[in-house]
Amino acid sequence: MKITILCVGKVKEKFYRDAISEFEKRLGRYAKLEIVEVADEKTDEAATETEIAIIKGKEGERLLKNIKDDGYVICLAIDGKMLDSVSLSEKIGTLGIQGVSHIYFVIGGSLGLSDEVLSRADYRLSFSKMTFPHQLMRVILLEQIYRSYRILNHEPYHK
Repeated sequence: MKITILCVGKVKEKFYRDAISEFEKRLGRYAKLEIVEVADEKTDEAATETEIAIIKGKEGERLLKNIKDDGYVICLAIDGKMLDSVSLSEKIGTLGIQGVSHIYFVIGGSLGLSDEVLSRADYRLSFSKMTFPHQLMRVILLEQIYRSYRILNHEPYHK
């Protein structure tokens, strides 16, 4: 299985980069992992709804350019379905059984994802009703994907 984490913006903090690197290494034995970062747009604190829509649209275009037609797209969205770790592992396992060879997990920038990206989603996943920094969300997502593969392979992992 190939898994692409497609996200807006770069991770600046070393401690996040270190955690991401650790999970990239761990996941290497289960899946081919790729992390693709697209540029984020500068956002004025006083941006209007129209300006926000334009910014999300530009970021969305960059994201969509990196998604191949045959990929299964899971967008992280606050209004998505919340799953526990076992259910996420079952989702990933079922996709593999159904012949899906490439899963894209899409993480938006600070303003979220554009309607165009959300409409391309095959599935919307929510980790919480709370808002997390997108850099931290990348770490959380990678940890949960790693946990999913441990569950699928009946391997122990801390609870």
